[in-house]
Amino acid sequence: MNAGQKQTKLAGSTKHRLPNAEVVGEVPSAEFRVTVTVRRRNELPSIEAQSKQKPGERTYLTREEHAERHGADPVDIARVEAFARENGLRVTDRNPAQRTVTLSGTAPAYSKAFGVDLKMYKSGEVAYRGREGDILIPENLQGIVTSVTGLDNRPFAKPHYRIQRGTARAAGVGATADRSTASASVPAGFTPPQLASLYNFPKNLDGTGQTIAILELGGGFHPAELTTYFQNLGIATPPSVTAATYTNGGTNSPGTNALDPNNPDVEVMLDIEVSGSIAPGAKIVVYFAPDTTDQSFLGVMNAILTDTVNKPNIVSISWGGPEDEATAQFRNEFDQLLQSAASLGVTVCVAAGDNGSADFAADDPNWDKKAHVDFPASDPFVLACGGTQLTASSTAITEEVVWDDGKNDGTGGGVSRFFALPSYQQNAGVPPAADPTGPVMRGVPDVAGDAAPASGYRIICDGTSFPDPSEGIPPVGGTSAVAPLWAGLLARINQGLGKPVGFLNPLLYATPEDGTFRDITSGKNGDYKAGTGWDACTGLGTPNGQNLLQSLTS
Repeated sequence: MNAGQKQTKLAGSTKHRLPNAEVVGEVPSAEFRVTVTVRRRNELPSIEAQSKQKPGERTYLTREEHAERHGADPVDIARVEAFARENGLRVTDRNPAQRTVTLSGTAPAYSKAFGVDLKMYKSGEVAYRGREGDILIPENLQGIVTSVTGLDNRPFAKPHYRIQRGTARAAGVGATADRSTASASVPAGFTPPQLASLYNFPKNLDGTGQTIAILELGGGFHPAELTTYFQNLGIATPPSVTAATYTNGGTNSPGTNALDPNNPDVEVMLDIEVSGSIAPGAKIVVYFAPDTTDQSFLGVMNAILTDTVNKPNIVSISWGGPEDEATAQFRNEFDQLLQSAASLGVTVCVAAGDNGSADFAADDPNWDKKAHVDFPASDPFVLACGGTQLTASSTAITEEVVWDDGKNDGTGGGVSRFFALPSYQQNAGVPPAADPTGPVMRGVPDVAGDAAPASGYRIICDGTSFPDPSEGIPPVGGTSAVAPLWAGLLARINQGLGKPVGFLNPLLYATPEDGTFRDITSGKNGDYKAGTGWDACTGLGTPNGQNLLQSLTS
């Protein structure tokens, strides 16, 4: 910051060190990227009017129209660039459509420019470059700059797939185990097309003409393995699957061991195989970010919404973290992107989390023993997807309950601490937050689908089959599977409607309760119990896809 230039706090930028984190040294001297986001040229119009319209009556902006009307003003971009030059920072990219300026510089330069003290921290096994307190910006940028991300690179999001505890074994362990016992205890699971049939997804529709974006914060896929998977399911024309990247360096980087807990390939393959086998006529585009930070999460979501080549109209997100651990600037910026998605006619499906109403693992030192919801599932502009456990005959569901495998192990759900109760939930019966007691706010999830490992999904990943009874490897579960399940259903529905359904939530809460959803009334996820109608475990319930299409058509 130049001498004599007045500084002001950037709203929502406050950071605290992770619990038990200690400063372990100075930041290395290499340059790194920081993203500065600026305000819109013109604010988005309220989507309240659009949300009440039937799908056939809705009109959406094109991506080009959105960039022109609601991207950044070049004058604001120029002001940020001037600030960067004055402080010895290089501008490496400017993107008015995304409202971003990407900077490159060293820690001392950033510390001076933004009034922060950057250090290396370590909390348990997590090492990160961090800061504490607020980011400072010059007064002449107040109201112009809306967020600065990348100064702090602590991880935020986690993938929401689940392999049943105590069943999966590292490669080689099965050779010394009692294989007959292991085999007997491994559930068979379901293929995604079997679940599509059980949930009565619209027949004679395959998602043709639709594009599903899958957001990934790591991992990768092997194309040949996908071909094998779809062929094994008897899908004659497999979906077109391509990988996309954005400027901060995400790539399709598959590993070799699907059972390595640090390898997110299972997440990637689950997302592709579920959505692709349910909607094989759709195009699948996988957008990779380099890490799980707020900077990468925002960057890759921005890339999806400004992609004028692939133009996805459905997004599946199976990553997230407790909304309390996200800064206000991150939540607000992501919320702005989700409002853009609504204006573009893009439906965003998000996993609600796998740690029950706590949204933290029971042994996580960051857990304060209170209830939390996952972000971005808690944002009112996403379709938040919770989880069930189902039992079925060959042709019908015989029982379906809340997915609950014990303490902090089951479907996420609850009440937001940060997002107000949306109009579409006014009559849903959302309760006050359970712990700490608070006002009635946004309730999570909206909908549900099969997610329990005991009734999980059959997939293949990095040469491993899930399930593999001979090795004691079970099917894959988690609400990670429910987001692509709904994405595949919506690809079929969009095809049947002849146009994208877009922001779906107001339409769902207005549909007839009888027949559109299977109401899940048994089970709990910790602090919340299932009951008649909407609940904070499974939302409105699991879909009857054909009836949902009919209700959206009529």
